Amino acid sequence: MSAKRFGVFSVIVFFICAFNLKAQGNLPFVDDKPIHFGFSLGMNFIDFAVIPANVNEDVSVTSIIPGFSVGAISDLRLNRYLNLRFTPTLMLNQRNIDYTDGTSANLLSVPLYLPLYLKYSSERITNFRPYIIGGGGVWIDWGRNKEKTVLLRTFDALLEAGVGCDIYFSFFKLSPELKFAVGLNNMITPLDERDSGALLNPQTIKHTNSIQKLTTKMISLSFNFE
Repeated sequence: MSAKRFGVFSVIVFFICAFNLKAQGNLPFVDDKPIHFGFSLGMNFIDFAVIPANVNEDVSVTSIIPGFSVGAISDLRLNRYLNLRFTPTLMLNQRNIDYTDGTSANLLSVPLYLPLYLKYSSERITNFRPYIIGGGGVWIDWGRNKEKTVLLRTFDALLEAGVGCDIYFSFFKLSPELKFAVGLNNMITPLDERDSGALLNPQTIKHTNSIQKLTTKMISLSFNFE
């Protein structure tokens, strides 16, 4: 091959490689790491599915105050498309349960949520890579107040599913993520498990006995930085 042809060939190869690198976008090899870490910030909207003890007495959650969450991310690469993720998250949220007699129960929760997810990602398109995610975990509520007329149980188990998109920047990856969760446990503490002092309040008896079952529903929007 002559020097001229070699030079032309080298220029062509250079531009092909440059084009491919540009097409890959930012951080082209970040998803090849076997393990990586990050953190998340987000909002959560936690509701209750309420089954009243008496169908003629309406008991419902009428006020949901947006809560906040902060978490840590540990990600294990299983293959090109699958990742296993553990994201312990501390949350803060509040709800109000209203009763037909005009009274209400204000519930504040500070749960530590310990979920495990399986993340399935599509092929990457330049700096974007959509994905779906599913899994579940347990949470431990550190905000229980035994003086409340409705006392929530400490532990709950949840199932979750959601969607998100990895967005690649020069030095980090940002992933907006929307998830939906349902709780598996009945979260109301019955009267026979309450302290005797709490039963001196007649509203405690009224509010607790009016509810047959209370299960968690949650929508969360998080922004993951990895």
